[in-house]
Amino acid sequence: MIEPLRLAFEVACPASHAFETWTERTSMWWPPAHTVTHDPKAIVVFEPHVNGRIFERSSSGREVDWGRITSWDPPRRLVYQWHIATDPESATEVEIAFVDLGDRTRVEIEHRGWERLGDRGRGWREMNQAGWDGVLGPYAEACTRVSRAI
Repeated sequence: MIEPLRLAFEVACPASHAFETWTERTSMWWPPAHTVTHDPKAIVVFEPHVNGRIFERSSSGREVDWGRITSWDPPRRLVYQWHIATDPESATEVEIAFVDLGDRTRVEIEHRGWERLGDRGRGWREMNQAGWDGVLGPYAEACTRVSRAI
């Protein structure tokens, strides 16, 4: 077994806002360099239900699937199969808990299932660690920025 990636941090907003920023406002914080098309005008979509798609839509209308939602429990929990930049058969699993602390939220992420990738698993895990490092800062900033504007 390859050890899951486990990440935890706090954002300065209530859990409902943290969940919505992750799932409804993704395009405002997800870096274009972390999309398949690298299109700065791409829109990231989480279809808000179990079996909903996660995908990017480029400014030209091209849609690229990133994953499928397997558990949708706003504002507490979200689980999805994740296969950005690979095929659905090689999907890993991401589980995110949004722990309500009042005016703050603890976000706990577990990214697992690397063994499904066989020999590529360890390298893919390390690459995804770098990916998470590149998206979590902008996400935390968006939670604070949008929370203040509301």
